[in-house]
Amino acid sequence: MTGPAPAVAAVRRAVRGACADLPAGALVLVACSGGADSLALAAAAGWLAAPGGRGRAAWRAGAVVVDHGLQPGSAQAAERAAAACRDLGLDPVLLEAVDAAGGPGGPEASARRARLDALERAAQRTGAAAVLLGHTRDDQAEQVLLGLARGSGARSLAGMPARRGALRRPLLGLPRTTTRAACAALGLRPWEDPANTDPAFARSRVRAAALPVLEGQLGPGVAEALARTADQLREDAEVLEALAADLLARCRGARPTDGLDAAALAAAPAALRRRALRAAALEAGAARPDLTREHVLALDALVVGWRGQGPVQLPGLVEARRTCGRLRLAPAPPPPGGH
Repeated sequence: MTGPAPAVAAVRRAVRGACADLPAGALVLVACSGGADSLALAAAAGWLAAPGGRGRAAWRAGAVVVDHGLQPGSAQAAERAAAACRDLGLDPVLLEAVDAAGGPGGPEASARRARLDALERAAQRTGAAAVLLGHTRDDQAEQVLLGLARGSGARSLAGMPARRGALRRPLLGLPRTTTRAACAALGLRPWEDPANTDPAFARSRVRAAALPVLEGQLGPGVAEALARTADQLREDAEVLEALAADLLARCRGARPTDGLDAAALAAAPAALRRRALRAAALEAGAARPDLTREHVLALDALVVGWRGQGPVQLPGLVEARRTCGRLRLAPAPPPPGGH
């Protein structure tokens, strides 16, 4: 008796490993678009969670399909993805329609926020212990290249984590060719999202042009190297962020309105201080997508370059000002004559 195709076995191993800590009976939702990555993921989860069979999972598998409504025929594509998940034995299968047309950061960022919100709602509604996303090693490499092009810091260049809250990405260690091969071996017909080849989107240009050029000029293995770089940077970023959180805790006063001890902040290394200041700005309500390095440097100047300058305005209607040796971040007062 022959076993499954190597690609099918690789995807199943990845899913089994990512969910090994889940208790018996827990519900796992697969976020499925119908594309090759998420369809291979759904097939593996459905097989692992099927009743009976030695070595299969004790958890249950369902799916959630998000219709972003950004292109003609998206509702039909979502219905086909939901039907495919049912055919693979996943239950329940939820279909979430979202409005991803507006918001800061452009259509890609807006769609991502809407999708994550929908997945969170689905997990809460069903009591799911985990939501599996189909991002592969190639997606990770694309994320790192986009971060480099934007001049991002270590946290952004660290790419997507394998786990964050209920979200899990079992396929980050596998190339996209493996998920396509798994679908072919199982006789599954993935949906090809037109957005993946639309040059209007930066990620599509990276996928279709930038990475192939790098592979052609530097040799094979660029995507794997970029993903490996992300893993290493993530380890460093997690340590630095933990140290920055400790620094913030030491600088806080007894009451939230006391603000932060500017002298204690100034004594810290710049990398920790600036991470702490960014975290403090976000805690105060600054808008994450619009909070830039320039904003953080302006906050830093209130700490190490204090010359009596006025308050710093942050996105999200947050204001930072230094008074009596302390840095205070709070909602900005309304403009004169405002309501």
